[in-house]
Amino acid sequence: HAQLDAGVGFTDAMKEVASAVLSSPRFLYLYDQPGTSKGAEPLDGYDLASRLSFLFWGSIPDDELLRLAGDGSLSRPAVLRAQVNRLLADPKLKRFCDSFPAQWLQLDRIISAVPDKQLYPDFYYAPPDYRTTMDMMMEPLLLFETVLIENRSILEFVDSDYTYRSGRLRKWYGDAEPGKLGGPGSMQFKRQPVTDRRQGGVLTSAAVLTMNSGPHETKPITRGAWVAGVIFNAPPEPPPADVPPLEKPKPAEKNFTVRERFAVHRERADCAACHAQLDPLGFALENFDPVGRWRNTYENGREVDASGKLFRKHSFKNVVEFKDAILAEKNRFARAFAEHTLSYALGRALTPADTPALDRITERTVADGYRLQTVLHEVVQSAPFVNRPLAKTASAKTEESGK
Repeated sequence: HAQLDAGVGFTDAMKEVASAVLSSPRFLYLYDQPGTSKGAEPLDGYDLASRLSFLFWGSIPDDELLRLAGDGSLSRPAVLRAQVNRLLADPKLKRFCDSFPAQWLQLDRIISAVPDKQLYPDFYYAPPDYRTTMDMMMEPLLLFETVLIENRSILEFVDSDYTYRSGRLRKWYGDAEPGKLGGPGSMQFKRQPVTDRRQGGVLTSAAVLTMNSGPHETKPITRGAWVAGVIFNAPPEPPPADVPPLEKPKPAEKNFTVRERFAVHRERADCAACHAQLDPLGFALENFDPVGRWRNTYENGREVDASGKLFRKHSFKNVVEFKDAILAEKNRFARAFAEHTLSYALGRALTPADTPALDRITERTVADGYRLQTVLHEVVQSAPFVNRPLAKTASAKTEESGK
C-alpha cells in the first residue's frame, strides 16, 4: 500500500511483493514448528498431511489428505495406514523411489566417477564423454522400486535373484554378445533373473563398486566405509589428518597385492582400529575391478584374496560368503535400514530419544518378514513422525529433497 500511495504502478508494486514472497525461507523450506511443551505434542492434521505428502510424493497434500486433516481423522492409526497405502499406490510415488534410495546409497557419487580412459575405454561409450554411469545408477534404483511396489523383503538389497539391465549394461556385465549397441534398445531396462550370486543386490552393483573406486584402481577402504555406513549405518570416523594417501606402486612393489600395500596403514596405532573394521568389508569386494567387473587376479598375476571376518565372528572366503555373513546379521541390517528411513522421513539426524521408536520399527519389520512397506508404515506411525519435534531437534527441510 505504501508504494501504491507513493505513486508506484500496481505491476511494479506487486513485483516487489511477489519477489519477497518467493525468496522467503517460509516459501522455500518446510519447517517443523517445535512443540511448546516438554512432552510429546501431536502434529495438527495439516502438518501431518504435509509430512506424508512430501515424504512419498515430494509435493503438497491433495484434496483427500486436506479433507482428512480438516476433520481431524488423519491422526487415527487406521486412517493413517489407509492413506499410506493410497500414497504408495499413486504414480507420484516415483519421486520417493528416486529420492530416498539415491540418498541412502549415495548414488550421486557415481555421476562424478571418471575411470581412466586408457584403462577402461568402453566406459565412455560415445564422444566426447558419454559415460555408462546413468545406466549403472538405474540398476539399484529399479531394484528399490520393485522391492517397494511388490512389498518384498529389504534383504533383497543385500542379495537378490533378479536385477534390471539395459542393453548397454548387459554388455558391460558380459551378459550380451560383444558388438555395437545403439538405438532405443540399448537404453531400455528389462528385469532378468540372476543365477550367479556374485551379482544381485546393491553391494555388487556396478554403480556402488565404480563410485567407490579411483580412476586407476580400487579403493578397499572407501568401499569398506560405504558398507559400514550404508549397510550397517556405522560410518567410520574421519582418518587422522596426517595419514598420507596410498601411493602408486613403486617398482619394488609391482608384485604386491593391494592388501599387502595397505599393511603400512594397519601398522599405525591410530589407524589400526578403523582398519580392523573397514578392511574386511572392503577387501570382500576386491574381486571387482574399479568399474565393477569380475577379476580373479590382479594385473601382476597375483590372485585376489577376498577373505575376511565380519564383526570378528563370520568368516568368509569370497563375496558370496560375505553376503551370507551379512544375512547372518540381518536384524542388524534391518535396524540400520530403519535408522536411514526414519532419519530421511524426519529430515534430521536421529537422537537417543528416537531409540524406542527404532526398537518398535525394527521389531515389527522383522516379525513381518522384513517387508519394505512394513518399514514405511511403522515409520509413519512412529512417535517422532506424528509428533512435533522438541525445540533442539527442529529442523528445516528442503522442498526439493522431498523429505
